[in-house]
Amino acid sequence: MNAQEPIYLDYAATSPADPRVAAAMGECLTREGVFGNPSSMHQHGRLARARVEHARAQAAALINAPPQQLVWTSGATESNNLAILGSARAAAKRGRHPGRHLVTARTEHKSVLDPCRRLEHEGFQVSYLDTDHQGLIAPQLVREALRDDTVLVSIMHANNEIGVLQDIEAIAAICHERAVPLHVDAAQSAGKVALDVERLQCDLLSFTAHKLYGPKGIGALYFAPARRASLQPLVFGGGHERGLRSGTLAVHQIVGFGLACELAAAAWRADAEHCERLRARLWQGLNAIGGVLLNGHPTQRVPGILNVSFTGIEGESLLMGLTELSLSTGSACSSDSDEPSYVLRALGRDTELAQSALRFSLGRYSSEQDIDLAIAAVTREVRRLRAAAP
Repeated sequence: MNAQEPIYLDYAATSPADPRVAAAMGECLTREGVFGNPSSMHQHGRLARARVEHARAQAAALINAPPQQLVWTSGATESNNLAILGSARAAAKRGRHPGRHLVTARTEHKSVLDPCRRLEHEGFQVSYLDTDHQGLIAPQLVREALRDDTVLVSIMHANNEIGVLQDIEAIAAICHERAVPLHVDAAQSAGKVALDVERLQCDLLSFTAHKLYGPKGIGALYFAPARRASLQPLVFGGGHERGLRSGTLAVHQIVGFGLACELAAAAWRADAEHCERLRARLWQGLNAIGGVLLNGHPTQRVPGILNVSFTGIEGESLLMGLTELSLSTGSACSSDSDEPSYVLRALGRDTELAQSALRFSLGRYSSEQDIDLAIAAVTREVRRLRAAAP
């Protein structure tokens, strides 16, 4: 393989679109294709609307939801913002006793934590739950955090840095006992593991296309029927998407998202087995280096993410030396920061171990050759840096 074309091991950050997805999107971009505005009533508009609603059914089927309970967004970040800000601000305007308290976890994605901090500036209170040293949240902590004025709990399904899967069913049961809605960020789990909103019993669920071999810039928010009246939109103007998200729909992206969901529904089991085999091979090879620590739970996780720390290593030097690989030290949304991963710090890793961590994210297109190349490259650089250390 050409050294100037590094292998891609960062599918948790983004995945290449399936060629079939790209082809379907192209059909909606030309004069000969389905280019109309789906909000228009003319023939071209009706054809576009039919494509949009077919895609909505495809995306809904992936999570076992009724199509009418999905609203299109620009991605999981917007979906999370709509779920959190929309729920909280709507609740604050209710009746004589408005609720102004939310519950989330310290290890959530920034697209959950930042809206929560925005709400704190607006007078809300937020309880941030701790995890154990493997990244798991004890459901009992959720129970203890709930208050009479709690309006939303937001817990992600699979962590984007360490891949840990939370027990959403147990958390949902606790929330329902107290009639508190539960929002789940499923960006990292949709299309990777079985995902059923009826079984999970969540009230709101965010997912996105580019994590499952679809295009960037398109996502969706599922909302249970009872939640529609309890969501305040963030974008106004035209009343599109049942009044929850105004704006002309990007038909080509929606069509790509829908097809990616259909393909993922058929392939996720095979993809998971493939990633599990490669992840085990990668962990065995890296662990043989010595002084390598696994971050996160060893089994309660999505198959394709492996996060490890290296003792006695300066993280940036390690990453810069791995010219054969495209991977991350943490979340792609925090890549401009030189601060150690807040997720790993929440697990109890010290600054040095958090900064030396690498996140390997395997996917449908990863191969054994990729894994062996990665093992060889990391082994070389870790040994070189340790030998040069004082």
